[in-house]
Amino acid sequence: MKTVELPDGPAERGVPALGQGTWNMGETKRAHSDEVAALRLGIDLGMTLIDTAEMYGEGGAEKVVADAIDGQRERVFVVTKVYPHNASRAKLPKACERSLKRLRIDAIDLYLLHWRGSVPLAETVDAFEKLRVAGKIRHWGVSNFDVEDMKELLAIENGSACAANQVLYSLHHREIESELLPWSQKNKIPIMAYSPVGHGRGLLENATLKKIAKRRDATPAQIALGWVLRQPGVIAIPKASSEKHVRDNARSIDIELTKEDLVNLDRVFPPPASKEPLPKL
Repeated sequence: MKTVELPDGPAERGVPALGQGTWNMGETKRAHSDEVAALRLGIDLGMTLIDTAEMYGEGGAEKVVADAIDGQRERVFVVTKVYPHNASRAKLPKACERSLKRLRIDAIDLYLLHWRGSVPLAETVDAFEKLRVAGKIRHWGVSNFDVEDMKELLAIENGSACAANQVLYSLHHREIESELLPWSQKNKIPIMAYSPVGHGRGLLENATLKKIAKRRDATPAQIALGWVLRQPGVIAIPKASSEKHVRDNARSIDIELTKEDLVNLDRVFPPPASKEPLPKL
């Protein structure tokens, strides 16, 4: 498995460039066992980074993750996210404890601020750092931060300890390529790409994507994932709640797109010509 190094992590051990997302998981009891089985299969196939959030199913997704990693915690890099309204000095430790309890683990590997809210960044960073010193989290980071937000973050005391920024990135949404992605690569802060194969089926029905996939004996999703994963310092976290989709996702790590493939994709999904606002879902 290709890996991406976190800026404050040991150089000899990165995290998988291809992980598993859990958005929309943990919302119905009848889907629970299938969701757990899909995540466990993904772990076996090398996708040992699992991303979740207290928002997903209002904690339900974290409980799905808990069952998936039961008995194999040491194999998995667990990422979860805190609501902005829980990111204060008083509320963040309590939110962290609730997530730890639902996940049934002693420490969160990477704890992210889900998006920027009204709590001052300096206060959130201070609370994150206290959790890290206490051993409750190993790394912290942010989500849905544009380049201006990241520059402000790094100017704060201990802000440079930020280990990742999770943002929307796919062939459909290339806005980060104008400024945020090159800035992040220069500053060695990994990008975690959520919804890397699009949201819904729209992207995967594209004729050009289907044509490239057919020529490569692959699926459109594998081509879309391979396109995201070609970028250095980028981690993709597609959601897959069925075992077939998990197997498809795992094979995308071997996709190597040709110059012709990239030109054809650029024609249909053009890169931004100038700075564009960061999109969010």
